[in-house]
Amino acid sequence: MSEDETSGSGGSTPGSGPPEPGSPEERFEDRIEIRVPARHNPKLAELVERVNGDDELYAQWVAANVNAVDRLNMSDHGPVHMQIVANSALKLLRLLVDAGIPSSLMRDYGMEKEDAEVAVVLAALLHDVGMSIHREDHEAYSLFVAQPKLRELLGDFYDPPRDTILRSEILHAIIAHRSGGTPLTVEAGVLRIADALDMAEGRSRIPFERGSTSIHSVSAAAIESVHIEEGDATPVRVRVEMTNSAGVFQVDQLLRKKLAGSGLERFMQVEAHIEAEEEKQLVERFQL
Repeated sequence: MSEDETSGSGGSTPGSGPPEPGSPEERFEDRIEIRVPARHNPKLAELVERVNGDDELYAQWVAANVNAVDRLNMSDHGPVHMQIVANSALKLLRLLVDAGIPSSLMRDYGMEKEDAEVAVVLAALLHDVGMSIHREDHEAYSLFVAQPKLRELLGDFYDPPRDTILRSEILHAIIAHRSGGTPLTVEAGVLRIADALDMAEGRSRIPFERGSTSIHSVSAAAIESVHIEEGDATPVRVRVEMTNSAGVFQVDQLLRKKLAGSGLERFMQVEAHIEAEEEKQLVERFQL
């Protein structure tokens, strides 16, 4: 305990004044609410309410982002990333199911589409919580951080057998999203791809603005937007709009690797387009 905390002469009590820069109170001030289109899925709607009321989970996202952004100069791995991945995963799953491709929970356990949606959204919201501990092996750390949180969030939605199966499938999706992971379910494949689809320029904003000119930051800055649509030849088409051809690196090296081995390759087509008449200049000079 510091001298300020013991003496009362220099510290501040929560609520007694403006929060200190970077303090938990300040980081909670502009709290981001998770929003996903629940449609006719009351369990999903209730789940999102529980997530948005969970201070512990939000603090874990904050801690994950401090490790990623403040300490490692990486891209966002906090609530913004969770929001993007959750919505992308949900859209991918719905397009697949609507095209007649059942999720693994539906196929292997006879559960409903709505249950698969709950699993995919929870997997997306918890897939990087292990980053709050360390970047290395964060997917494995995410498992033991997520397990008790899943019990809390799922609450009384399911009987013990279904609850256990759902948690197992969610944890499988979390560990399978890592580099070299092997998804064994549709839900896990969806999460793996959705994670890679968070590639638009906002994803690289922090490291790029701090002066990072690696191929990762520059190529991410070239991605204008990512669209997930119903495809013509396949159930899903991913359309990537770029302002500079450097964005091809994101599509070819990062998205391709996540798509490969996802189990969903034959159901997806990926297109990349340069939308601008002239390519946007991203860097004036690069020096090693």
